[in-house]
Amino acid sequence: MQTRRPFRFGAQCYRAADAKQWRDTVRRVEDAGYSALHVSDHYVGPGPAMDGTGHRPVTLAPVPAMAVAAEISSTLRIGCRMFCVGYHQPVVLAKEIATLAVLAENRIEVGLGAGWLAAEYAAMGVAYAGGAERVDLLAEVVELLDAWFAGKDIAVEGRHVHAGGFAPLPVPAARPPIMIGGGSPRVLRLAGRRADIVSVNFDNRSGVIGPDSVARSGPEQTHRKLAWVREGAGDRFTDLELETAAYFVAIEGGTETTEAELSARTGLDATALRAFPHALVGSVGEVCDQLERRREEYGFSYITVGDRAMEAFAPVVARLAGC
Repeated sequence: MQTRRPFRFGAQCYRAADAKQWRDTVRRVEDAGYSALHVSDHYVGPGPAMDGTGHRPVTLAPVPAMAVAAEISSTLRIGCRMFCVGYHQPVVLAKEIATLAVLAENRIEVGLGAGWLAAEYAAMGVAYAGGAERVDLLAEVVELLDAWFAGKDIAVEGRHVHAGGFAPLPVPAARPPIMIGGGSPRVLRLAGRRADIVSVNFDNRSGVIGPDSVARSGPEQTHRKLAWVREGAGDRFTDLELETAAYFVAIEGGTETTEAELSARTGLDATALRAFPHALVGSVGEVCDQLERRREEYGFSYITVGDRAMEAFAPVVARLAGC
């Protein structure tokens, strides 16, 4: 049985036109009572390369955006949901994360994923390996980060990560928590074994966000994903914090998006939409009830919403954060 944890809420921000807008966004997230602010690790702007993927363009690169957010906030945990390990040289990524954790002590969360957006890999000229290889790389990057955060001499000689013969610098005074996210069996078993926070997400093996993502993420499929986490975690399962994102949010009187629009987009009727683990629909009170039921059913206590729903969702944060 998963330990019943108090609610934490994160906002994931994709777009900021300039420095003022980013700073204003960070302050609004903090003032609204969110516990975490996440950026996103994507690089390609609008254009034919990304048409048909269903993925929103991301304005800012993650590491500098995280640094600015950490500097102008005082209570927020700052994270990237998720660093795609295939986009980064592992030692460079480890040093960047460790530097952030030193400069913003106890306020950095390390989100890691195996990568899935094949069209972006192609547009960037980065080789898109098979799923098994991408998960192997993710596991080796976690091994590198664990050694780095522990201050151990680096000696990682895997299939993909080759690093050794040096001591890590800098070393954070406190180990930042590692979040691993995904929807496939191997990623979630790995998350169970090695992560502090497990993000149960879509299985986007098709390389696009669409009907297949929704079909693989209903209640039955979510229980199956949690079973994979348990398989990996064993006795440490009760120590894990379970996170998930609400990608479809329609709050009465708050969001421009309506329940009818979400039903049309997802193909789910009203009953199925309200039971869908990645949707939150109804009044503020009804959304709070949905989250409390999901915490009991699945163990999800850490909920992330996108920037489009951030302000409309703030009354939910005010009611449930820390409860």
